[in-house]
Amino acid sequence: MSRHHELKHRVVTSFQRRIGNPILSRLPFQTLLETTGRTSGLPRRTPVGGRRVGNAFWFVSEFGDRSQYVRNIRADPRVRVRINGTWHTGTAHPLPEDDARTRLKALPRYNSTAVRALGTDLLTVRVDLTD
Repeated sequence: MSRHHELKHRVVTSFQRRIGNPILSRLPFQTLLETTGRTSGLPRRTPVGGRRVGNAFWFVSEFGDRSQYVRNIRADPRVRVRINGTWHTGTAHPLPEDDARTRLKALPRYNSTAVRALGTDLLTVRVDLTD
């Protein structure tokens, strides 16, 4: 990873961890992804932007395998997603073969713009919802 991408990753994740995520997580309309911490076993909630299509929820991780929630998904793919205030259970699948930039065109515009602008290693994730 280049020095520019490394610096960008540090700045963005620090802002998200300390300011963005704590505020967004409290908003009732914000979509949240809940994973299980791979070390702690505790629930970890992260605001995400994506779209439900049938029985699947699609989103793009801006830092791919460097994202903590993607690492948690790889350790335990069972997740919950809060969509429009309702929690749904499902199984998450990182899809490195999917074209994440093309996928972003089908997802909510504002989040997609931020992910494209701030991300350095885009990764599509599909959650197959079971309820």
